[in-house]
Amino acid sequence: MDVKNAGTAHTGYLFLDDRARDCHADWEQDARHVVSARRLIAGRDPSDPALMALIGELATHSPEFRTWWAGHTVTVHAAGTRAIRHPVVGELTVAYETLTLGSAPEVRIVTYLADPGTPSADALDLLRS
Repeated sequence: MDVKNAGTAHTGYLFLDDRARDCHADWEQDARHVVSARRLIAGRDPSDPALMALIGELATHSPEFRTWWAGHTVTVHAAGTRAIRHPVVGELTVAYETLTLGSAPEVRIVTYLADPGTPSADALDLLRS
């Protein structure tokens, strides 16, 4: 799957699948970040038909998306922490950092790490086993 489609799929899941709210410990914060990131992408390529179709679908079916999209907030979220509720290991907190390629700015590599010796690190170890 290409990067653009992966982001599109996650955005749709976040706003259109009720299970997403259970997976994100702070769903609103995560969802607002996604909206502002999509705004940035839309500004780079406002004629992208797939992105415009996604925006239309989300604006039609998600009141939160519609409201936040109308706010025109654009921010870059290159690093931070994210709290996740995993169905097997429960809640864990991971730090993330986004790496971009100068020659292909649409390609992003996101790393997620838990602080060593924390319950979150133990949870990630359990998932890896």
